[in-house]
Amino acid sequence: MDLLYGLETTLGGGGGVIGSVLISVLLSLVLGQAIAWTYTATHSGLSYSRSFNQSLVLLTVIVSMVMLVIGNNIITAFGLIGALAIIRFRNVLKDTRDTVFVFLTLVIGMAVGSGKYVTAVSGTIAALGVVYYLHYTAFGTYGRFDGHLSFAAPGGGTDAGHFRVIENFCRSFRRVSLRQTAGGETEEYVFEVRLRRGSESRDMVERLGGVPGVRNVSLVLRDDLSEV
Repeated sequence: MDLLYGLETTLGGGGGVIGSVLISVLLSLVLGQAIAWTYTATHSGLSYSRSFNQSLVLLTVIVSMVMLVIGNNIITAFGLIGALAIIRFRNVLKDTRDTVFVFLTLVIGMAVGSGKYVTAVSGTIAALGVVYYLHYTAFGTYGRFDGHLSFAAPGGGTDAGHFRVIENFCRSFRRVSLRQTAGGETEEYVFEVRLRRGSESRDMVERLGGVPGVRNVSLVLRDDLSEV
């Protein structure tokens, strides 16, 4: 950080005004891109917007410039508030996580624009570290599974061969529903399954379809983007 402060003074001469602007813009650009890359790498949901991702970078830079303009001048601050009040933002964020990233860019931009470079860099690293932790640990996920397996088998439990196949290919599984036909001759199962590491879903479907009496085998793997 001493390098940043030294470069700021060198570029701006005695007052360091030009250096402050250049360092703030460049540092906010770098930190904004780090936030945007993290958002892309950890995104999950029904939709992805490239414009929103670019807005995270631009917002960080613009907020840092706003802080440079305001400085310690209260009159300028009120003037900017009045100017920003004219703008109408009609874009509604569909995900609360998007709101968190917008708020993060605002805070980092304010820190950079006010010259608190150490706070901006360390805060960005800490916040993005938490984001990656929550992403890779799947924090808050209810029921971790890979997909839904459905098939029809003879009723009465005369042969448990299909269950042995599921146990061989799946690390864990849970029955979601069981539908019995009239007379109990056929039972239709739906399972939530989590495949073992290295297991191929196609092999499991083929093996399960080869069990006598088992038919209509279907495996629907869950897409990560389907969870909201």
